Amino acid sequence: MAQISAFPALRYDPQKVRLADVVTQPYDKISPQMQDGYYKVSPYNLVRIILGRPEGEETERKNRYTDAADCLKNWRKAGIFTQDSPSIYAYSQRFLVPGTSQNVERRGFIAAGTLYDYAEKVIFRHEQTLAKPKSDRLNLLRATHAHFGQIFMLYSDPAQSIDSLLFEDGNYEWQEVTDEYKVLHRLRRIADPAALNIIKTEMADRKLIIADGHHRYETALNFRKEAASSINACLKDNANRVMMTFVNMDSPGLVILPTHRVVFGLANFDVPGFVKKARELYEVRELRDIDASKAAALLTESGKKAVSFVAATKQGSFLLAAKDGSEAQIPAEFSVRQRKLDVVNLHSLLLEKILGISQEQVTNQQHIRYLRGTEETFRTVKADSGVNVAFVMNPVSIEQVREIAFAGEVLPQKSTDFYPKLLSGLTIYSLDNGC
Repeated sequence: MAQISAFPALRYDPQKVRLADVVTQPYDKISPQMQDGYYKVSPYNLVRIILGRPEGEETERKNRYTDAADCLKNWRKAGIFTQDSPSIYAYSQRFLVPGTSQNVERRGFIAAGTLYDYAEKVIFRHEQTLAKPKSDRLNLLRATHAHFGQIFMLYSDPAQSIDSLLFEDGNYEWQEVTDEYKVLHRLRRIADPAALNIIKTEMADRKLIIADGHHRYETALNFRKEAASSINACLKDNANRVMMTFVNMDSPGLVILPTHRVVFGLANFDVPGFVKKARELYEVRELRDIDASKAAALLTESGKKAVSFVAATKQGSFLLAAKDGSEAQIPAEFSVRQRKLDVVNLHSLLLEKILGISQEQVTNQQHIRYLRGTEETFRTVKADSGVNVAFVMNPVSIEQVREIAFAGEVLPQKSTDFYPKLLSGLTIYSLDNGC
């Protein structure tokens, strides 16, 4: 089953840099504006490695990936990083759940996890991946031989035995940093052999689900295949593991946010025609003069009884609740489990059958984009002349994620938004360590 290991992490030296100036959100969550800010705040910000800007014309010998490798090498030489003895790291995140007044703490730990092919049924995915991001991350891994962010892994521990050990009361030294979303990240190093052995033993019979980081996980699998032919036995061994953060899926601190769909650029879209077609599969209720928070509350209640969405248009909003038997219209390629999911219903029926947006167009993000906040979604419908309709969603539940993943099935892209994200740069796993 799952195998975890302590590892000798590289960490930013607080005597040389301020942690808040150098860590980042995951590479795929960094907007151009965020990238600008990261570049300005510190010459040692991790963005220069994980999402660097090419300097001049890129060639085979000099490009964004070789520049990243140079940064890592030069910063290590300058003492920007210190190296720990083999350890794992208790990691907590304290945050306000977006759109609520609820303060939550999510707990986990960072360790090196052994890689498994999906067929081995130790590590399970819940989303499909795309080729382009994996190619980009593989080029970076080839150049740097290092992992800078963690794969977000879920395991089950209803008794909370591992968290109890990691976060037991005591006078421990915590490293803290608050990110741009006002999330407080706290890190504590654990190197005691007895504690490490207990945690390793506790994790040995667990199965794991990838919450975030599917592309980076599959990149690590691909790099492991390449390293298998290397004459460097040390690199070959280190490439068999990747840096992971393990979070208990039975913990009350695990939050999944919905990801709303915004449809744009449909030439023949009209609201009355859309509503007429929707009534064939859904009970449709017009929501007059309703704001985002009230619409979200109605959607939550409706979602307890049936697959439901709020369709927001410039001519008003509508609550859609699936009629009995509507899921029979979903293509047979989807399992019974998948047909119960809001996102599968939305994509198969509303997007494809009613609006005529194909699966290929969704994959290529033609006519569709994604937003997190309900209020932002409503504002976008009003302000953006190119928007036809937006669909406000209920979140996928962790029970649905667990059921789908362990069955060897996947959710559509952008189905889950585990909040908050794990910071990159808190710990770094160098595959060249000891080589």
